[in-house]
Amino acid sequence: MHISKKSSTFAAVLSQDQKKNIIKTAGEMFFRLGIRSVSIDDICREIGMSKKTFYVYFGSKDELIEQMLQANVEHMEQKIRTTMETSDFSGIVRKFTNWITTEKEDVRKVPQLVYDLKKYYPQQYNAFQRQSFEIQQQYVEQFIERGISAGLVRANINKDYTSHLFAKIYTDALRDFELIESKGHNLPQFSRVASDILMRGILSEEGLKLYQQ
Repeated sequence: MHISKKSSTFAAVLSQDQKKNIIKTAGEMFFRLGIRSVSIDDICREIGMSKKTFYVYFGSKDELIEQMLQANVEHMEQKIRTTMETSDFSGIVRKFTNWITTEKEDVRKVPQLVYDLKKYYPQQYNAFQRQSFEIQQQYVEQFIERGISAGLVRANINKDYTSHLFAKIYTDALRDFELIESKGHNLPQFSRVASDILMRGILSEEGLKLYQQ
């Protein structure tokens, strides 16, 4: 039987949509209930899918978690890239300012989720941490370079040290969330404070005026 190229492409799109739906549904369940308490059977029931179909996309729960974390990394990178693609650097500063001051996140279940990852899926968790660090370091460095060119970041900033330092702060915050939570704070609050310190520490006088507006 002949299958047209168009039909084959459509099937591939459907396949990718189904895979994304599994990752999204599983992520929401892990976030709400914890990773250890959610089985493949639970995920399949939630979606209305057979386990046989599930295994077409993922060889195991470990593989699902690995790809879920990868999707999270890609989402984070896309969000940062979209901000950085703003042609006017002052627009980038405004976007970061808006994020620091207005964005809200539900993080009530983050401690349980991260605890399960660290304890039961350390390999996937450590790979996620490494990727997160590299992406954040790369974009902080780009931010500094563009800011210096625009005259809104101090020209004497050491971009290598600064980008490494703040990427380390962001990724270690997730690793040490127990300490943050014990002080009555949460990860987005911590991230916003770190971002505010970064902005105030590297911007020039003109950049600070823009940021404080």
